[in-house]
Amino acid sequence: MYRGRFAPSPTGPLHFGSLVAAVGSFLEARARRGEWLVRIEDLDPPREPAGAAGDILRTLDAFGLHWDGEVVYQSRRQGAYEAALAELRRLGVLYACGCTRREIADSAVAGVDGPVYPGTCRNGVPAGREGRTLRVRTDDAAIAFEDRMQGRVESRLERDVGDFVLRRADGFYAYQLAVVVDDAAQGVNDVVRGADLLGSTARQIHLQRLLGLPTPAYAHLPIAVDAEGAKLSKQTGAEPVRIEHASELWWDALWFLGQEPPADLRTAPVAVIRDWAIAHWHAAAVPRTAAMRFP
Repeated sequence: MYRGRFAPSPTGPLHFGSLVAAVGSFLEARARRGEWLVRIEDLDPPREPAGAAGDILRTLDAFGLHWDGEVVYQSRRQGAYEAALAELRRLGVLYACGCTRREIADSAVAGVDGPVYPGTCRNGVPAGREGRTLRVRTDDAAIAFEDRMQGRVESRLERDVGDFVLRRADGFYAYQLAVVVDDAAQGVNDVVRGADLLGSTARQIHLQRLLGLPTPAYAHLPIAVDAEGAKLSKQTGAEPVRIEHASELWWDALWFLGQEPPADLRTAPVAVIRDWAIAHWHAAAVPRTAAMRFP
């Protein structure tokens, strides 16, 4: 059975960009008569306003985006992440790192997602230093996958990213580890999400292979950007979606995803536009680009 998911971070209310990801993943699951799960990726408590997770769930419900099963909270899954770290340690691919971000930035070359870690602590933390983070070893082997929206993607992690962090200096588990463990635990076999996460996928496949976990299929939707080309996000001040405008925002999200909804649906009840969208969802119509301007 098809099993997809939507996994927001509760760092604030949903905005249009996150709504697009929710709608796209929901429609793909429902059009395939599969399950659509919701997971709250609450891994970063200092950045999570009180009540944000509940607000996200209420918004999804008001938009008719009803999920299957219970909502999973990553903050309650610490034991599973620690077990994965133990397995990586047993395999000899996990090591402590004493480098600060500033030291890495000063000594590393630029990669696809920030500075490439230069491997300073690969053979042990230098004398007089203490391990701050836990990193996983990478290599120069090509990791390639076929994304349904973005085409063939290939990465060499040692060159493009370097050994990456799985447990942060503050003790919190990294997104890359948690998402891999949880997708496998929940039986997610298809991941539909925004193209801003395309560059993370090779790292996740690397961990899946190390841990002997299945690799889902991937489809990365175009992200919404503003007039200056900046991604709509909580960090760039994107406006929260408003429940009273749910039908209009559904229509806008469908238009953004290339679905050509009829004009009269813009004022239809949420259930009507949602059911139309499920019946007429055409993934091949989604623009094959990583980013699109909105509005």
